[in-house]
Amino acid sequence: MSAARGGLVALLVLGTGALPACKESGPREPREQAAAEQLFAPPSGTTGKDTAPVFTRITVRAQGDTTELERGPEGAWRIVAPVQARAEPAAVEALLETLERSKSSTLVAEAPTDADLKKYGLDSPVFTVTAQVSGSPHSVTLHGGVENTFDGSVYVRREGDPKVYAAQGSVRWSLDKDTFALRSKELLGELEVTALTGIEVRARTHTYVMEQEKGTSRWRLTKPVSERADEARVSALLKALKEHRALSFPKDTPEARKKLGLEAPQVDARFTRTSGDTVRIRMAQVMEDGAPRFHALREQGFVATLAEVPEGALDALDVDVLELKDKHVLSFRREDVRRVVFHPGGGAPAITLVNAAEGDGGTESWQVESPVKGKAQHFRVVSLLRALGAIKATSFGEAKPRSWAKYGIDDASRGVVLLGAQGQELARLWLGAEVPESSELRYARGSGPEVMEVSIEGLALPQRAEDLMDAAPAAEPANARGP
Repeated sequence: MSAARGGLVALLVLGTGALPACKESGPREPREQAAAEQLFAPPSGTTGKDTAPVFTRITVRAQGDTTELERGPEGAWRIVAPVQARAEPAAVEALLETLERSKSSTLVAEAPTDADLKKYGLDSPVFTVTAQVSGSPHSVTLHGGVENTFDGSVYVRREGDPKVYAAQGSVRWSLDKDTFALRSKELLGELEVTALTGIEVRARTHTYVMEQEKGTSRWRLTKPVSERADEARVSALLKALKEHRALSFPKDTPEARKKLGLEAPQVDARFTRTSGDTVRIRMAQVMEDGAPRFHALREQGFVATLAEVPEGALDALDVDVLELKDKHVLSFRREDVRRVVFHPGGGAPAITLVNAAEGDGGTESWQVESPVKGKAQHFRVVSLLRALGAIKATSFGEAKPRSWAKYGIDDASRGVVLLGAQGQELARLWLGAEVPESSELRYARGSGPEVMEVSIEGLALPQRAEDLMDAAPAAEPANARGP
């Protein structure tokens, strides 16, 4: 059921319709008969004929816990007691879905005795669910008993109604939940890249800082190097962190934090949100009874949550800076390019193209300016610029080498220079020698300071001006002319 739908029926309407008679391991109850009424009908007047009720508050008493859930203005459910925490969407969804769609089954006992209630596990219910409907001060309550071992159904009774019914076993699976089962395990989640402006990480082996470029969706590494960041890798980093769900929620005390190593954490990360507040996550490993255990402390404003987490959580943010760097060899916006200079290499003259359109005109006006003049092929230039913007390094090598020549890169190398409207250099690519034992890879120098290895497959830089120009019309055969 969708989140929008979650508010529609939220809870506790077991629809009409009969299931097969509930059979016990003992003799059949003589009072059994089909039940045609809803087991969890909302208070009268709270819904229309064809409108499902909107439940705003649910209390679940099960497995020794009493958990109170509240529906927020936008439909999201939160636990408000015994802790303040987000609810587990899947658990709440299953609770609402099961209670909405489960059919009423069999009337087992119309006027059960105390002995009957004990037999059905309803003298001291296994679980109890109470729900309040929007627009009504009243609530409805369902008590659940033991399972019928014959067919897996569960005995249930509605508050204020003495009758005992049998309901599908899935009802118990969805409602018999303790606080941990109903609580969100995404301790490290809710950190979407679009909602952040900064990330600072000090991990066991790596430390780095990243910032979002103002007014854009692009990210930059600022420490330990100043480089463009790979936006997809930043998103993957946060996704990996989110996947490490809490295993338990120990009580958070100063003594517990110290004992679990969180006063001197092995991972200390801060995430600055667009709203200006900061989420801090500390993680540490301690040995307990000869085995390693891992814990995380999440702090946001005045709210702090302590949880045990899987081992992999400590490595989710501990990544090499090279993994975070943008792999694009050239950094430029295609609309900014007004002049392109191709260097065929081997002493051949450079090929210069200029966009003759005024302002931000498209590529339709590209002209070959030298070594000859002529109209350039529109789609050929567009394809080349697109290909140049898509080149990614397969690996990074030496940064700021003393000699580029040892990689086959010098002033006579094959390459291309992209220039802006004022003649400023936007990006530059030089292609060098083949990477040993890899004929498809070349050493390259791009917008960054390091040596890169790139694949040149599909990249066909022009060798002559004519490679970019419209072909001259073929000469008409002499015998085709008229007298």
